[in-house]
Amino acid sequence: MSGFAAAASASHQQLSARGPNGAKGPAAKVLTIGQVLEQLRADFADITLSKIRYLEAEGLVEPARTSSNYRKYSADDVTRLRYVLHAQRDRFLPLRVIKEELASLDRDETPVHRPGPRALPPHPAPAGLDAILGAERVRMSRRELLTTVGLDDETLTDLEQHGLVAPIAGGGYYDSDAVLVARTVALLAGHGVQARHLRAARTVADREAGLIEAAAAPLRGQRGPDSAGRHAQTADELAALLVRLHAALLRSRLRAGRPG
Repeated sequence: MSGFAAAASASHQQLSARGPNGAKGPAAKVLTIGQVLEQLRADFADITLSKIRYLEAEGLVEPARTSSNYRKYSADDVTRLRYVLHAQRDRFLPLRVIKEELASLDRDETPVHRPGPRALPPHPAPAGLDAILGAERVRMSRRELLTTVGLDDETLTDLEQHGLVAPIAGGGYYDSDAVLVARTVALLAGHGVQARHLRAARTVADREAGLIEAAAAPLRGQRGPDSAGRHAQTADELAALLVRLHAALLRSRLRAGRPG
């Protein structure tokens, strides 16, 4: 059973046990938003307080409020959030579709499992960079990217200005690499690393892309129906080797700097 299928099954059992329209019983245990964040981070490393608040603003979850207007989440609310986050991450579903599925669960109905509207089938045997980074191919709008990663518009603009993230050429959509970069930068930001600190990483990537293109260039001149495929495969293999080299060198430098 996939991660989402397991979550969906658990969500259906727990959400369907709620009262009419998802109402929660008076004895439900309450959690602060910080406690909810701590629970979700085990499975969703990029979750943020702002993203939880955003999902509430969009009507995906409705925590109770104290007389002082503090949010109080029940275990059902946490299950509901897990359902939403799994649907976004694993199926790339827009919030509109997720909301429809939640409404079905609130009616004690099993929602129809739908693949993400912009998710393309993964390659059968990932290799090279696909094996390292994942083979899933997606297309997301700017709003969907912000919601999925948990960034605000100003931060994404900053990433674009530093050349770390860019929409697909000729359109206003972002691919899986942009999502991965944005998600990774968001995690780095939690350690105080900002976009401006990562310009060197972009410069290294540009130089290595040039190195790969030069090494694979002779294959472009070859004739045959598979010449383009061989060129792409060689470039991907070289890229994977450079990633491994970079990781090994980085680990070596970190170990050298540690006290014995």
